[in-house]
Amino acid sequence: MRLAGNHFRGTHLAALRRVERGGRGRLFRLRPWSFRGGPDERSSVTAQLDSMYPTRVDFGTVEEIHRAAAAALPPDVFDFVEGGAGRESTLRANRAAFERWRILPEPMSGVAVPDTRTALLGMPLEIPVLTAPFGGDALFNPAGHPAVATAAQRHGALSIVPEAGSFSYEQVRAAAPDAARIAQIHPFAHAPAVAERVRRAGFAALCVTVDCAVGGFRTRNMGNRFDPDMRHFGGNLTGRDGAPGVAEVFGHLLKHGATAWNWADLRAAAAEFRLPWIAKGILTPAAAEIAAAAGAAAIVVSNHGGRQVDPAPASLEMLPSIRAAVGPDIPILFDSGIRTGSDIFIALALGADAVVLGRATIYGLAAAGEAGVSRVLELLTEELRTLMILSGAATIADIDGSRLLAVRE
Repeated sequence: MRLAGNHFRGTHLAALRRVERGGRGRLFRLRPWSFRGGPDERSSVTAQLDSMYPTRVDFGTVEEIHRAAAAALPPDVFDFVEGGAGRESTLRANRAAFERWRILPEPMSGVAVPDTRTALLGMPLEIPVLTAPFGGDALFNPAGHPAVATAAQRHGALSIVPEAGSFSYEQVRAAAPDAARIAQIHPFAHAPAVAERVRRAGFAALCVTVDCAVGGFRTRNMGNRFDPDMRHFGGNLTGRDGAPGVAEVFGHLLKHGATAWNWADLRAAAAEFRLPWIAKGILTPAAAEIAAAAGAAAIVVSNHGGRQVDPAPASLEMLPSIRAAVGPDIPILFDSGIRTGSDIFIALALGADAVVLGRATIYGLAAAGEAGVSRVLELLTEELRTLMILSGAATIADIDGSRLLAVRE
């Protein structure tokens, strides 16, 4: 049967009911809304519904984006993204940790439009999300971190720009100056010079990776004989104008015996930074306290996405005790395992001020460049807002431990 009516085509709003009249069955079309306002009103209603269940987008879920990234990348490059250290037990633990929490609903809370705004070190955030400083970004898509930062800027997120990226700090900042405001560096001898360079480029803060004195024992890469073109990691590592070369930095990261800094070395170098700095890679309360004493303005609770120590605790398992150790005043970012809006909610409830997206960002970049990253951010934000409404959290500050239930194994 062909059903006429322009307002019916392309929507799932109308329904059919069979009723009995005079012993004969007839079909009637139910109209949940009476579209008396003409095409513009019909379009408005469709658009409102489409905002929750979009029908005109390439990707409906983050899992679809994940599959598209797997299809787009060579197998060894995808394994480079997906893999962890050792037997990958830390990698699995990061995801499993979220399954041990439930979000408590709050019926009739009156929350209709939750406010997802917050701030980090004076930098405003429309959503409590930053994109991670993963290196070698052009391996995943030629558009690289300029596309990531542009997508982040569109959604009011921040983007941490990597030292070992495919593009220079200045190139990424020029692409998205409102998002590319934090520059990642390694704690090596050149750190003060890089800090001054990024300060002059307009960055507002540094992110110092403290958990990578040497690269983790990454078995997938070894099994694949992974041998990427290292030029993809050389956007800043040029070996010119005082910058280290790729070989110098990766010589530190990929072999034993290189000079390793301690907290006293970092504290001394940080005295020359002239920018606030964030310690990325904190996984114990003791390390968090030492980082704060060394002058860190914020910390990132992270096990490097399961890519360094294996087996290690899941980042989420350690988050509450780290928050308790440093108190309420030091901003805490969280990474390792975030894939959904509910993951963001749980991390915030357990003590994080915002989250850092690593693999999820790479999935979007590999699948569809800037548009793919934007879609990841859109999906996670919509889920977070939905959960805030359903749990009665009107603001990010309202998301706390009282809204969670721990599930015993």
